[in-house]
Amino acid sequence: MDAVATVETQEMIAQMVRDFGEKHITPYRNKWDDEQYFPVEVMKGLGELGLMGVLVPEEYGGSGFGYNEYVTAILELAVIDPSIGLSMAAHNSLCTNHILTFGNEEQKQKYLPKLATAEWIGAWGLTEPNTGSDAGNMRTVAVEDGDYWVINGAKNFITHGKSGDVAVVIVRTGDVGDSHGMTTFVIEKGTPGFKAGRKEDKLGMRLSETTELIFEDCRVHKSQMLGKVGEGFIQAMKILDGGRISIAALSLGIAEGALRHSIAYAKERHQFNQPISSFQAISFKLADMATKIEAAKLLTFQAAHLKNEGKPVNRESAIAKYYASEISVEVALDAVQIFGGYGYTKDYPVEKYYRDAKLCTIGEGTSEIQKLVISRAILK
Repeated sequence: MDAVATVETQEMIAQMVRDFGEKHITPYRNKWDDEQYFPVEVMKGLGELGLMGVLVPEEYGGSGFGYNEYVTAILELAVIDPSIGLSMAAHNSLCTNHILTFGNEEQKQKYLPKLATAEWIGAWGLTEPNTGSDAGNMRTVAVEDGDYWVINGAKNFITHGKSGDVAVVIVRTGDVGDSHGMTTFVIEKGTPGFKAGRKEDKLGMRLSETTELIFEDCRVHKSQMLGKVGEGFIQAMKILDGGRISIAALSLGIAEGALRHSIAYAKERHQFNQPISSFQAISFKLADMATKIEAAKLLTFQAAHLKNEGKPVNRESAIAKYYASEISVEVALDAVQIFGGYGYTKDYPVEKYYRDAKLCTIGEGTSEIQKLVISRAILK
């Protein structure tokens, strides 16, 4: 696809997301946020638009797009509601992409058409109660038993842990701390010994469901293994490289939404008989916000371009994710300040951007872990 066609497609996707969001998300988001309701029906609607299988080839029922289109879709969704953007990104980048990247042909044929259309919602499990950044020390263990593997343990902070129809889960099959001691399995809802646990009550991203996954003598057939024994951790790190691009896009959308609302409000709000946008304190703040967003946008689309080209993105995706997530929090905070007292109320969306933004500096690798990845890359 040439550059002009790509830009036209991105504009079409952006408008499609805006139209969908205005009708199916915006009128309900405050109520859903208060109730911490995960709108599965919205996910199904996004599936009908082709946004739940953005990167999946058409032969498996997906849209067959690249990362530029994917970043655009997440960004525009995050402007409308960041937690819907987060759920869409987790479904695409983690669960679906893991099967697409490492599944065999039979597994792709079985799962991708269902996931790409959102007939099934996908979950992905790496984090555990005692191992966040330290994934190598995971305690969820799978033991081989003939043609089956028996899994015991728990995962937490799992997006779609309860509502998901299928989960891609990385478990330990070897020694603690061994990067070749983990293996990936695809596990369907309803498998005996596999269930959702507690749902988290969160500061932000409240429309996106986050729960535990619990395994009690869960028997999984060897045909459900993705790749080979011992490849799980290596696979997960590669999947997270792409996942960081999606979190950068999510961060970008939050910041963009906060800026758009701030500009509109600064023009409308009058103090001392003039719009507050005419005061240098406000206009310079808006200039700083716009500059940070522009820098984050360039970093994010650079990482997306490299991913499209099939080039390594470990360093670039970490830089994009680190910078975009940090400025997302800064821009959302500035937006609350521009709105003043109204920014602290739920009558305006900026308080929600502020609450939602913080997750971006934590999920799919904290800012501290991104600095670790970046420093190792530049010191090689």
